[in-house]
Amino acid sequence: MSQPADRLDGQVALVTGGGRGIGAGIARELAAAGAKVAVAARTKEQVEQVAQEIGGLAVELDVTDQAEVERAVEETERELGPIDLLAANAGIGSGEDALAESDPRRWWRTHEVNVLGVYHSARAVIPGMLDRGRGRIVVTGSGAGYLPGASNTGYTSSKAAANRLAETLANELAETPVKVFLISPGLVRTEMTEGHFDGEAPWTPPELAPQLVRVLASGRADALAGRYIHAEHDDVEDLIRRADEIRKQDLNAIRLRR
Repeated sequence: MSQPADRLDGQVALVTGGGRGIGAGIARELAAAGAKVAVAARTKEQVEQVAQEIGGLAVELDVTDQAEVERAVEETERELGPIDLLAANAGIGSGEDALAESDPRRWWRTHEVNVLGVYHSARAVIPGMLDRGRGRIVVTGSGAGYLPGASNTGYTSSKAAANRLAETLANELAETPVKVFLISPGLVRTEMTEGHFDGEAPWTPPELAPQLVRVLASGRADALAGRYIHAEHDDVEDLIRRADEIRKQDLNAIRLRR
């Protein structure tokens, strides 16, 4: 993905699931671009390590808890300033058990983190963004939410819901200054994916999703709000140039065609 190195000086970003993997990469990329970054996740040691590395703010957070999310937003804005960007990235897997043998609590916990977590996070930042007349939300979706052949019911159904939530929220906010984006980071080698795929899997370079979030945070891609953008398979610069065509033909969208 060829792109300019956008600067984000003066922006404040909150990254959920920022303690490791894709979220940590997003936090590092945004900080390198000049943004002030709040790194939020459940594991205190992980968020403190990433925040210390980038000069950001460490926020211990369970995105399934509405009160904790609201507190995290308040802390971020008190310490860093009004939030310009929410990277709603927190997510977990549900394990590989067959549905009839699965733990209902674990199965549902996947939905709480992957869907309710996005809801709580977006709900907490949108009022302030609307009041200030600016703001962007990037939801980490997944091809697992629509690609055929999957048999793991928990993760795939949660990501299908997250994908749809992002698109419909973008529609809801279409006439406002708040823009919502849906990205797929691809198959990135992380703690969650390790062990589920063999060494020959088509791994996506881990830097691509953070680079894509950086472009979206810049505002140059606002015309692509609500579109499904893959970090590896889409060239965001090409999509920006073709934004009118993409909207007119309803491209980069998860649809049933007959």
